[in-house]
Amino acid sequence: MNNVTVLVVDDESRMRKLIKDFLVQKEFCVLEAEDGERALEVYQENQKEIGLILLDVMMPKLDGWSVLRQIRQESKVPIIMLTARGEEQDELFGFELGVDEYISKPFSPKILVARVEAILNRTRGSKNEVKDYGGIEIDIDGRTVKVDGKEVEMSLREYELLKYLMDNQGIALSRDKILNNVWNYDYYGDSRTIDSHIKKIRHKLGKRGKYIETMRGVGYKFEVKK
Repeated sequence: MNNVTVLVVDDESRMRKLIKDFLVQKEFCVLEAEDGERALEVYQENQKEIGLILLDVMMPKLDGWSVLRQIRQESKVPIIMLTARGEEQDELFGFELGVDEYISKPFSPKILVARVEAILNRTRGSKNEVKDYGGIEIDIDGRTVKVDGKEVEMSLREYELLKYLMDNQGIALSRDKILNNVWNYDYYGDSRTIDSHIKKIRHKLGKRGKYIETMRGVGYKFEVKK
């Protein structure tokens, strides 16, 4: 991960230092911000270099949700939210706004770094491949999705969920299996998180959203229909 820059946003200097120390050990470059307003300033000044953002929720001046909304208006940079709450509704709210990963405090710094590396590995894939599924075109290299030739904005998690369904076309996938393969790291949240993401993906796919079938009592299946 050499030369990848991570922006760490947290109002606790001790927390920023802890995260920075572990990231630097893995040869990441680290930028810091102590509140939401400063985070947006640092992001604007370095957005071409920043490869991922670790963003605390509860901060002075401007909270993490507000920062997330503003950044998502112009960028799909991977964002991991850090929060002390760890409540289901907070997680669902974060995913609705375009969060790529969600980690509740307290957490293991080593696990945090592992998640950072995993997300960056997925977003910086080397496969130069484009697949078409009945009008839905997915670019593996660029991590983009087009529907009938028009690009559709998707968060990293939405993209990965759609890709997983497509890779298993015609197979009924349980919610537990989807959580294990898309969310990873033994996600313990409510499976309704998947339902929320599916709803958003269907909406973004328009008439192609019918390709994602709800399998009653099981989960979901992707199948191209004429």
